[in-house]
Amino acid sequence: MTYIVETYTLCDGWVNTWHNEENGVTSPETFPTRAAAQAALDEFFAEIADEIAVGQRACDAGYDRSEFRVVKVGEP
Repeated sequence: MTYIVETYTLCDGWVNTWHNEENGVTSPETFPTRAAAQAALDEFFAEIADEIAVGQRACDAGYDRSEFRVVKVGEP
């Protein structure tokens, strides 16, 4: 099974906006387990919190966790 992190967008609803780039080729980022996808999402939020803490990002320039979810590829 493969898992992805989806982001809620106003125009398209839930979509996978996470991508990898290798040798100029962009592809959707996938994870082998739900736990791996959740760990990547947790790391993303930790990085944002760190950026806010050191002043690299404004306090109101973070994200709401409710706008992200981990799903198995093929789930509606």
